[in-house]
Amino acid sequence: MADIVSIATATPSYAHKQIDILHYMQNAYQLDADEKRKLAFLYNQSGIETRHSVIPDYSKPNTESSFLPKNNEDLFPSIDQRMAVYKKNACLLSIEAITNCIKPFTRSEQITHLITISCTGMSAPGLDLEIMEAMQLSPTLFRTSINFMGCYAAIHGLKMAKFICDSEPSAQVVLVATELCTLHFQKEYTLENASSSLLFADGSAAVLINNSAAPASLHLESFYSKVAFQGKKDMAWEISSKGFLMTLSGYIPQLIKEDIELLVSEALKKKGMTLSDIPFWCIHPGGKKIVDVIEQKLSLTADQTKYARKILTEYGNMSSPTILFVLKEIMNDKIKSDENVFGVAFGPGLTMETFLLKKN
Repeated sequence: MADIVSIATATPSYAHKQIDILHYMQNAYQLDADEKRKLAFLYNQSGIETRHSVIPDYSKPNTESSFLPKNNEDLFPSIDQRMAVYKKNACLLSIEAITNCIKPFTRSEQITHLITISCTGMSAPGLDLEIMEAMQLSPTLFRTSINFMGCYAAIHGLKMAKFICDSEPSAQVVLVATELCTLHFQKEYTLENASSSLLFADGSAAVLINNSAAPASLHLESFYSKVAFQGKKDMAWEISSKGFLMTLSGYIPQLIKEDIELLVSEALKKKGMTLSDIPFWCIHPGGKKIVDVIEQKLSLTADQTKYARKILTEYGNMSSPTILFVLKEIMNDKIKSDENVFGVAFGPGLTMETFLLKKN
C-alpha cells in the first residue's frame, strides 16, 4: 500500500547562469582560444540554462572567488575543506526540503523512519543524525543512509520505503536526497572534469511515503534494476585527496541506447504491461543526449520527455535528487486516477534502476 504523498525540493541561494559558469571555467582552466571555443560549444549544447550551488564563485570573476583558488598558483580546497562546506550546508538544505514536504500532512515528531541519500559528502555522525537533532525527531527513529550510489540512489530509497510501509502499516517514512556536487570541482582540465563542471549542480528533494492511499498520491507499484558491467568504467565516483573524482564517459548515451528498450520491456513485463500503458515518463536527465536517446529508442513524444528537459534546463544534473525533481513536476500535472508513471535513472556500475507508479 506504500504511497508517495508529497515531494518538496530545495536549492541553494546561488543560482548561476550556464553562460556565467562557462566564462568562469574558461578562465579557471586557463584555456587557449581554441579550447575556449570547444568548451563553449559543449555548454551551448547542454540544454542547461541555470544551476544552483552552495558556492558563490561560479558567477564571479576568478579574482573574486571565495572558495575556489583565485589563480592557478593557489592551492585547491582539500577534501577536509570541501567536507566542511558540505557539513555546513547539506543539513540546512535537507531540513528545508523535509519541512516543506511534511508540513501539510504530518508533524516532525510523527516521522517514524528517515532515509538519507547522498554521494557528495560523508561523515559519522552523519547527515541522518544531524537532521534528527536539528528537527528534534524521535530518538527512537528508524534511520538508514544510502551513500555513493549516485544518480539512481533515490529509486533505491523509494524501494526501501516501500519495504518499510509494506511491513509497518502506520509508518511515516521521510526520504531526503541531498547533493552538493559543485564542491568537487577539479583543477585539471580533462574530458571527465569538463563534463562534470558542465552538468552537475546542488539540490535536495524530500519525499513523504506512507500507507494513507490519499487521492492525490502515487502508489509504488514495482521496481526493476539491472547492471550493465560493460559500462562500469564509463561512470564512476571515487574519493581522493583532491575531492571526489567523477568519471563520466561520452559513451554513456550509447550504452543506454543499446540497453534501454530491453530494460523497460523487462520492467513492464513484470506487471503485464507494455509501453502503450505508460502516459507519464519520469526520466533522470543525466544529460541532454541521454534524454534524446531514450526519447528516440522508446518512440516517446516531446510532451512525454518535457518534465526531464524542464528540470535539466532549470537545474542541471543534481545527481540523486534530480529524478525526484522530475517526479514532482509530474505530480503537479493533471494525472488521472489509475494512470501510470514509469521512472528510470542511471548511475555507477553502469546501474539502471526503474520504478512503476500508479495514481490513486
